[in-house]
Amino acid sequence: MIQGRYVSATIQNKSYDIYYETAGEGIPILCLHTAGADSRQYYDLLRDKELTSNFQLIAFDLPYHGRSMPADGWWKEQYLLTTERYVETIMAFIEAVGIESPIVMGCSMGGSITLELAYRYPERFRGVIGLGAAARTEGRFNEYLFHPQVNGGELCATNVYGLLAPQSPEVLRRRAWWIYSQGSPGIYYGDIYFYSEEWDATDRVGRINTEECPVFLLTGEYDYSCTPEMSRKTAEKIPGASFQVMKEMGHFPMTENPDLFKKYLEPVLGAFLEREREKPNRR
Repeated sequence: MIQGRYVSATIQNKSYDIYYETAGEGIPILCLHTAGADSRQYYDLLRDKELTSNFQLIAFDLPYHGRSMPADGWWKEQYLLTTERYVETIMAFIEAVGIESPIVMGCSMGGSITLELAYRYPERFRGVIGLGAAARTEGRFNEYLFHPQVNGGELCATNVYGLLAPQSPEVLRRRAWWIYSQGSPGIYYGDIYFYSEEWDATDRVGRINTEECPVFLLTGEYDYSCTPEMSRKTAEKIPGASFQVMKEMGHFPMTENPDLFKKYLEPVLGAFLEREREKPNRR
């Protein structure tokens, strides 16, 4: 059963009402959505009874996204996401909900920020799973994403539609388009500012301690926003990181083809379960 709630959190001295959904029980997995979208991208995973029998999935909408609210006075300033703001938002949400030692799984910009979390707070997380993640992702930011003569909803949705694998079921590819078409003006633009302009962790991913916080990177073979080669090069910089190319998959695996994605995700989650069983022996 999926349960939806709101929680209040203070981020950079402003109060936000953040919407989130949970399903299942066991090891918590915090799920981070992509730029300009919301937690509906994890709908099929939250409904998966096999997955939620061992794990508690928690997916939230960033402020300004989906069913979460912006802060008072939001209309007085342009929304631009930064690494500092993103990290503070995630940590504030974890604190507000009371999540202890989660796995963090994020896609696209959500995948990128998992690397920052693993670097800054390895003791706070069981590990991270980055989907379409790299230390640096350039070339996605442009002025047409937030332009008075362009329909932002259609442009953003169609822009990301091309990142989906042709083998993914059409009904799910159309759903991905639908979710993206509903973002507020300028929010996708503000997220891409982080993802493709401000974000650059090439100088620090090599210092991630994977003994304390394991890192798994999974990237679709049709992903040209964060190509498999970009993820591979990032994994090579991180001692002990794991990387795999997901065949017949694009940039949004949990949304475009959740059944196929599970085949790649299950061995990763199995590694976390095994790590839990080994904990007494490590002491």
